[in-house]
Amino acid sequence: MRPKFRLILIFVVWFIFYPFVSNGQIPQQIISGLKAGDAKIVASHFYDNIELVVLDRELVCSQAQGEQILKDFFIHHKPFDFKITHQGGDDSSYAIGKMHTGSGNFMVYFLLKSKGGVAQIVQLRIDKD
Repeated sequence: MRPKFRLILIFVVWFIFYPFVSNGQIPQQIISGLKAGDAKIVASHFYDNIELVVLDRELVCSQAQGEQILKDFFIHHKPFDFKITHQGGDDSSYAIGKMHTGSGNFMVYFLLKSKGGVAQIVQLRIDKD
């Protein structure tokens, strides 16, 4: 019975951590939020203050302000796909991805740092591709 218990424990741990392992250190919820154009999901991973660059607008803002700016972007540029093209990092991680929208393609760059063991976005940049 002991080997069976270990197998079940390994499966449960793998299932819990799979979203973090499958894309390096980038939480799957961030990728899903960007793909769906869901500002609330993406903003839930923002650090307390985030450096945000969306097209020509550049500012340091709170999580709530960042969510509103991202929501406005998604209203004007509804995404239908987002894929990570490059990622890396150890203490802090980063990702570069391509977002396809009905109004064109955008490059998305973000930097994450761990806060209490949870990866949070400290910088997010969206530029026209």
